[in-house]
Amino acid sequence: MSIGKSPREVVEAFVEAVNAQDWRALETRVASGFVRHAADSGPPVLSDRSELVDFLRQEFRVFPDAVETIEDLLCEGDKVAVRHRFSGTQNGPLGEFPASGKRATADYIAIYRIEGGMIAESWVAWDNLSVLRQLGHG
Repeated sequence: MSIGKSPREVVEAFVEAVNAQDWRALETRVASGFVRHAADSGPPVLSDRSELVDFLRQEFRVFPDAVETIEDLLCEGDKVAVRHRFSGTQNGPLGEFPASGKRATADYIAIYRIEGGMIAESWVAWDNLSVLRQLGHG
């Protein structure tokens, strides 16, 4: 448990762990019962911490040089809103789309709910079509 950290610090440490692919550190920042809601896919696509780690590992297989940056961050109570910037080169298949070797950069919005010093829930929205076009798939 990540007690003693502010919601801002919890999210910043989470992003650092993702970029470092430090899954053990990530587990200290994300609650075991974590739920991730994604605007493009309806119901929660990730319903616990292990599913999040699996999702992120797959993302790094597709985009091995992926980097997430925090462009803007706002806190209110137990919520943290972040405008992230994702950047990476597609060197692996992305669903039905083969590796393109092209780089994509996209901003996305995430709202994190912090509980007990850990990320308990998130809501994420991004423009999939823009990313697919950058990769030559749209």
